[in-house]
Formats: sequence, structure tokens, C-alpha cells
Amino acid sequence: MTEKKVSLKRETLPRLGHVVGLFLRSQVGTKAKLLLAILLLMMLAINGMNVLNSYVGRDFMSSIEARDLGSFHRYAWLYLGVFAASTVVAVFFRFAEERLALLWREWQTQRVAKAYLDRHTYLHFKETGSITNPDQRIAEDIRTLTTTTLSFLLMFLNGTFTAISFSGVLWSISPTLFAIAVAYAAAGSGLTLWLGRPLISLNYQQADREADFRADLIYVHQNAEGLAFTRDESRMSERLARRIDQLARNFRRIISVNRNLNFFTTGYNYLIQLIPALLVAPLFIAGNVEFGVIGQATMAFATLVGAFSLIVTQFQSISSYAAVVARLGELVDASGSAALRDTASCLDCQPDADHIRYSRLNLRAPAGDDHLLLRDLDVVFPPGKSVLVTGPNQPAKLALFHATAGLHESGSGSIRRPPPEQLAFLLEQPYLPPSSLRELLTPSGARTPLGDAAMLSVLNELGLDLAAARNRDFDTQHHWAGELSLGDEQILAVARALLAKPRFAFLDHLDSSLNEDEFRSVRQVMARHGVACIVLGNGKTAVEGYDAILELYADGSWKWTGPSPVP
Repeated sequence: MTEKKVSLKRETLPRLGHVVGLFLRSQVGTKAKLLLAILLLMMLAINGMNVLNSYVGRDFMSSIEARDLGSFHRYAWLYLGVFAASTVVAVFFRFAEERLALLWREWQTQRVAKAYLDRHTYLHFKETGSITNPDQRIAEDIRTLTTTTLSFLLMFLNGTFTAISFSGVLWSISPTLFAIAVAYAAAGSGLTLWLGRPLISLNYQQADREADFRADLIYVHQNAEGLAFTRDESRMSERLARRIDQLARNFRRIISVNRNLNFFTTGYNYLIQLIPALLVAPLFIAGNVEFGVIGQATMAFATLVGAFSLIVTQFQSISSYAAVVARLGELVDASGSAALRDTASCLDCQPDADHIRYSRLNLRAPAGDDHLLLRDLDVVFPPGKSVLVTGPNQPAKLALFHATAGLHESGSGSIRRPPPEQLAFLLEQPYLPPSSLRELLTPSGARTPLGDAAMLSVLNELGLDLAAARNRDFDTQHHWAGELSLGDEQILAVARALLAKPRFAFLDHLDSSLNEDEFRSVRQVMARHGVACIVLGNGKTAVEGYDAILELYADGSWKWTGPSPVP
């Protein structure tokens, strides 16, 4: 895998601002703004109580030093009251933060998932390999982005409020100590950035390596039977071992960088506890301040430096966050490019109510290959007629199949076709998602589910004997791919297509699993329903019974046998 250099780019903050703006203006924006307002009010309350707590703590310690039992009891109760109030506010602050993060994640995931499925973007990613592990980016990276962005935003706001609140406290104790706190935090932030900068790229690479390893494990689970029968476990074991070695090697580099970073940050945090005591203790010894001021100065210094040192204390989280932003940015940019690619296709696809018409159609191999698969195709597939597409040029058959469906754009020329709902494309390996029989057979976009009689009529007509149909069990979920043979899956896909009432159906090598009689029966049923069948032959398909034959040759030429291709 090629390693990428990843960093927080100049456009990162504007992009995040754009996404946040869209979220706040969305249909859930009012609820989001309310939660954000609650968070800001609670943040102000927490900072106010922290300042109050510093003074109560100072007087509490001073009452001990003065041996004043009455003041000790009074400040002890006040101390407990401030702690109790702070606890309640902090708990509800965390609750509101988690609710806002979940609301944002839900909205953002729905938005990105829609873009991923729109215009066949998912298919483009798979064919080109331009985006690795989009599933992880949508499922995990969005979760990290929303929760971490909100956390960093609140941390920054809280740090700002804290800096404003405790600057006055620390300045009143010692202006020198205030200046040291600012300089110490600035120097620490700069050194942390210098020491930890490789973590951004390493965390990006680690996310991909973990996802690749998980994808291979899923592949083993999904193909367990084939793996067992071929006894290919040793090769798969070697592949998994390479994946493990890649992720472990990258993680060792992360650990090494973290080690160097921790040497600095650990010492940095220890000195925060010592510096104020070194400056304020001599003032107490000289009798210039009370004993409780030492504790107050330590608390104020640590709080102020912590507010100025978010880069130091949160750099590991920031580096992971930068990788997430980069990965999601790539996904969003690629989705946008896919949409532009789809609308800018060089194939001129126009609606036609009655025919499928190819005019001067040239199809080239995808993915930048300039090889010409099909040259100057000028034919018409008329309604109600069956056409066999055959010949030795298998890539051209598949390209024509995909181009008619709008999934192949490398080429030129014109395709006129009926609306998508009047076309059916049946793959050799059907797409049968886990579902009930009623859900599976009900056409996409139908407002009401199919009735029992309509389903049984088509299944009986095709001669498909399903236990779910025999038992009138139409609403139980099934995993069809594991329950049916490939031939039965294909016939079930035909039943689903027929119930959608298309005008044209493209059959991709269905006769590879169905015998000649079964395949002929399928075509006859489709003909009775008024569906024109365009069959992609597998080289052994019998040519009898078709109204026309289109032969595609290896050099891109073609031959039409049957009625005149141009009416």
C-alpha cells in the first residue's frame, strides 16, 4: 500500500465550518441550536464555580493554617456545596454534549450515505479503487468526526472561558507567574507540534490497514464453504499474516513517536505542579501572602496553562482527528467527482417510449483503457421481440449491458431507451438481499406491498416451488443466497422483474445455471407478459426461438441477423 502524507490543510477549517453550517440550518438545526445554547450556559456555570472554588479552597486552607475551627467548618460546608453543584452541572453538560454529538452523527451519516448511493457512486469507487474502505469512513470516521469536532469545539470554548476567568486570579497573585504561564504554554505547544507531526500520516495509514485486515476476515466468513472445499487456508493465512504485519509495523512506528512525545509531555505536566510553588512559596515565607494562596496559585496556574496547552494535552487526539478529516474529505470530494462524472458522460442517453435504439455507439474499456470494444453500433431492439446477443467478444457484451443500464460511460454515440422503471436487468448472480418474500417481490417505489395472489400467480407460472410460498409465509425474513440454488435464485429474480412490469428485460447468462428447457420456459413466460427479452449468450446458447441475433466480434465489429436494425 502506498503511504500518503496527510496533514490538516488550509481548507480543513472552512470545510468543517461549511458542514457545521449545513447541520445548523437542517431540519434538526433548531434542536441542535437549543442543545448548543444549553452547553454554553453550563460551560459558563462550570467556569464560574471553578473560580469560586479556587477562593473557597484558599480560605479553607488558610483557616486550617490559622487553626480557626469555626471558619474551617463554614468553608468545609461551602466547599461541599460547590462540589455538589459542579457535579450536577458537569453531568448534565456531558449528557447534552453526547445528545448533540449523536444528533449530528445521525444527520451527517444519512447525508453521506445518500451521496454514496446516489448516481452509482459506490459502483464507481469499486471499479476504480479511488476510495479505499468507504464503509469504514461512513460508519466509523463520521462517528469520530462528529464527536471529536464537538469535543474540540467545547474544549476550545471552555479553554477560552477558563483563560479569561483565571487570568485575573493569577495576575492578582503574581504578574510574573501569569507571564510564565503564557510563555510556558506557547513553548510547549510548539515543541509538541514538532515532535508529534508524523502521527497524522501514521494514524491515516493505520485506519486503512485495520480496515483492510477486517475486510479480509469478512471475506473469509462470507466465502467459508468455498475456502474449505478448495483447501486454500494456507494462502489465506499468508494473506492475513501480511495484513497483520502491515498494521503492526505501522503501529510500532506510532508507538515510537508517542514515546518521544510522552517524554516531553509527561515532564511538561509535572513542572506545571512545581513552578507556581517555587514562585509563591517564598512570598508566603516572607509573610506577603497567606498559606492558602499557594494552593490557589497552583490551581490557577495549572488551569490557565491547561487552557493554553490544548495542543500539548490533546495532540494524539488531534493527530487522529486530522487523519479522519482527511479520509472523510477524500470521500466527499470523490462523491462529488462521481456525480460530475455521471452528468458529464460522453454517451448521449435519451428517453424513448417504445424502443431501445443504439446510434453510432462506440464503447471503450473503462478505467482509462483506450481499447475499442464495440464500433459504430446502429441497431434497434423493438418492443415485444426477443434478441440474442452472442459472439466471441464477451467484454463488448458486458459493456453494452452496462451502457444500456447507464453504468458504462467510456465511449461515444447515442442510446435511446425507455424510462428506468420500464427496464429490467437480471444478473447471472442475482441480487437478492435478506428480506421477506413479500418485500423481495414488491417493486421498488411501490406504495403498497404485493398481495398474496399476485405473488403466487407469478411463482406458479415460472414453476418455482418455494417453501415460503407453499406455507403462505410471505413475511418472514430469509437469507435467500444461502437457502436457494443459483438456478432458483435466478428464477426468483425473474419473478421479481415480472411483477415490476417492465417493457424490456436484459438477461445476463441466465442459461449458465438453467437448463435449456427451464430457460426457454422463462422466456416464454416473459413473452406472455409482453416483455421483450435481450439475452446475453454464453457461447452455448441455442439460437432458435429468437426474433433477431446480434453478433459481436473481437475487433469491435458486429452483425445483425433478423428484421432491419433501423426502422
